[in-house]
Amino acid sequence: MGWAAGAVLRDRNAGLYLSGVVVSGFGTSAMWLAAGIWVKSLTGSDSLAALTTFAMWAPMLVGPLLGTVADRVRRRPLLIWTNLVMSVLLLPLLALDSAARVWILFAVLTVYGVSWVVHDAAEAGLVAAAVDSRLLGDFNGLRMTANEGMKLIAPLAGAGLFARFGGQSVALLDAASFALAAWIFALLRVREERPSRAAGADWRSDTAEGARYLWRSPMLRQLVLAGGALMLLAGLNGALTFAVTDKVLGHSPAFVGLLYAVQGVGSVLSGLLAGPLLRRLPERVFVAAGIGVFGMAVGLRALPYDATALMCSAAIGLGLPCALIAAMTAVQRETPAAVLGRTAATANTLIFVPNAVSLAVGAGLVALVDVRVLVVVVGGAGVGLGLVLLRSARGRGDACGVQPSRDTASATDTRSASDANPA
Repeated sequence: MGWAAGAVLRDRNAGLYLSGVVVSGFGTSAMWLAAGIWVKSLTGSDSLAALTTFAMWAPMLVGPLLGTVADRVRRRPLLIWTNLVMSVLLLPLLALDSAARVWILFAVLTVYGVSWVVHDAAEAGLVAAAVDSRLLGDFNGLRMTANEGMKLIAPLAGAGLFARFGGQSVALLDAASFALAAWIFALLRVREERPSRAAGADWRSDTAEGARYLWRSPMLRQLVLAGGALMLLAGLNGALTFAVTDKVLGHSPAFVGLLYAVQGVGSVLSGLLAGPLLRRLPERVFVAAGIGVFGMAVGLRALPYDATALMCSAAIGLGLPCALIAAMTAVQRETPAAVLGRTAATANTLIFVPNAVSLAVGAGLVALVDVRVLVVVVGGAGVGLGLVLLRSARGRGDACGVQPSRDTASATDTRSASDANPA
């Protein structure tokens, strides 16, 4: 992993925070799968089961507003209380035992999504204050590795618990993970000043400030827009997975589980490599390379070979996180602490909402167009996006080198393009 990743793990605050990510990520990943199974088992409706994911994603649409909350209070207490509140709000799910009470689950999942957005916004500010700016790329890479690692393990645990003891057992597991994460975050040693507000500021102007800051920074604007474009393509690719499995590979839907597991392994590896690569490559080059790998892998899914499909899944997992890690690292490093929560939340909205939209679009397209044509088009668009970003990097003269600290960047008022992340 390199000396920097080792330094992250030895840093008390970074180590504690990653522990909190692992704990809460385990419960969240288990609940994510169990929620759909729970609704399906109670109602028999595939549509309602699919809506569980939408309920958790919907609050992302008001991400900038929720991010403003994280800028108006101290972040560490907000993280602690957000986790404690969620550990309590999951308990009403113990009463979910019939189709008539399924609304309880949707209400809890919507609040879950709100807490998720607020948590990520508060995290961006807290991490920027608690972790050495030179280690942010490694930290975000390890965070991605932790999240993806939990996605490989937790859904199986959640499905097993659900099958043996019912959905209530998964809710209790998730509640316990939130409570444990709150305790871990309480151990962080971070000195935070109470945020101050400008005279005459209101919620509307405060919320818009995050978007204005992103737009005024050419580097952040390009990285976030590239991330959003990539996630749009990723959503289309995700919508095509079952069709590829059936019409191209000739397998049953169960084969999709293997493809996603291999993709997860690729994402874990990407998180481990991200920090060292971000120190050696300009951000735009790093992101362009990741998008290019993603695009080529998606295009090659048109070939009817199992070995090729598995290699493509691993390559998709390897390339997809690059833009997310680079964009979030850049936002954390380049954004003033006073507006970091709403800026990070705005960035997350711009990056992840296209993914949800394109999932729906892809589901419609696959019924009208041959899936082989679609994967080639989506893959070609990915390669093209990577080339455009690479040309932009060369045009701006991006150079490799050690990332400057936040303080240095702020003092000189420069925005170096060499200064480098969610399901």
